[in-house]
Amino acid sequence: MKALRSVVRGRVWLPGDAGFDEARRAWNLAVEQPVAAVVEAADADDVAALVRHARTAGLRIATQPNGHGGTGRTDGTVLLRTTRLDALDIDPGARRARIGAGVPSGRVQAAAAQHGLTGLPGSSPVVSVAGVALGGGLSWFGRAHGWVADNVAAFEVVDSQGRQRRVTAGTDPDLFWALRGGGGDFAIVTALELTLHPAPHLYGGRVLWTAEHAPTVLDAYRRITATAPDELTVWFDLLHFPGSDPMVAVDATHLGGEDEARALLAPLDGLPRPLSDSRRTMPVSELGSITAEPTDPGPGISRAELLTDLDDVTAKTLLADPIAPLLSVQLRHLGGAFTRPSDSPHGPLTEPYALYLFGIPTDPATAQAVTTRQRAFAEALPVSGRKPFTFLNPDETAASAFTPAALNRLRVLKHHHDPHSLFRSNFPVHA
Repeated sequence: MKALRSVVRGRVWLPGDAGFDEARRAWNLAVEQPVAAVVEAADADDVAALVRHARTAGLRIATQPNGHGGTGRTDGTVLLRTTRLDALDIDPGARRARIGAGVPSGRVQAAAAQHGLTGLPGSSPVVSVAGVALGGGLSWFGRAHGWVADNVAAFEVVDSQGRQRRVTAGTDPDLFWALRGGGGDFAIVTALELTLHPAPHLYGGRVLWTAEHAPTVLDAYRRITATAPDELTVWFDLLHFPGSDPMVAVDATHLGGEDEARALLAPLDGLPRPLSDSRRTMPVSELGSITAEPTDPGPGISRAELLTDLDDVTAKTLLADPIAPLLSVQLRHLGGAFTRPSDSPHGPLTEPYALYLFGIPTDPATAQAVTTRQRAFAEALPVSGRKPFTFLNPDETAASAFTPAALNRLRVLKHHHDPHSLFRSNFPVHA
């Protein structure tokens, strides 16, 4: 492994080096990530040099910009950090951004906002755009514009031969299809080109109540989402943070003006007075403030499901018992462009809602209680059994995200493009 220091110009950490444990950690600190070495590539040439060396030396490479989505399936690998691949170029005329593999979503939003444009951000501004796109990607604006992956026009990659290539639907349709949501098993993405969308107006924010109002809040949420246009996205949250009373929230974004947004969200106005209401006209660069997710690593246990219905029975079941020991139970309204044809491994999402369950494993007993509560929710609610790739947890596999036909196609492409399994993604398609 010491030879790595003469192979790349970027930083190399080996076991025993100062900073090695921090360099190898996953974003989710509940995940142990054993690796043989960590390489922070200086640029795409560094990535290519690493791949060529790994082929010769019989090494395996696991690629992560900053550790989001880490599953611990890294034993014996060289962990490649692409944080320094941070170039970002906006072409406002073409409505397109060239985004380095290490660029976080918040940076793209800040740059695009200067031109009245937006990318397809999720709830967190610190997740890399490349990582989200490789997993398909659920965005605040997915109801209007589909999967994040649907909006990728090109990938710049290093393949298993160590060659730098630009992959499009025209140059290599099969590999392009696999990269648009099939994960990082097929090549190392060093940059991508993403279509941007007009966003001259954005209205959004969070409304928060005490948990006693959850039934009426959920009823209003169901009425809003039943007729919501594609420009409106609304999430429902049951929250119970340590040291505080349980709460319920509605998060919303609307790609349009305030008057139209408030009319669409009018059912919320008839509810009891909230604890807080942060809704306002905002720049697209401030989307991360709505849910205020942590921007530093921390431990967590998550589980996601796709709901096939949110009828009266489902609503009653969802609210039947306190969510503890979970911190949050979130419903994300899907539909809209998600239901339309998608030339990606995921294909269209026909389920109308995504359910996301999250807790913190403060100790082994709490960890077990969290997973038990998550399982109880999943077993009691009408779930399809399919899951968004970027919502998979470390105990799940790629088979949970794809149909058997799509998974088989991904495995064939893995064998074709990486026959020696040089690349090991967070969720390998062959596992």
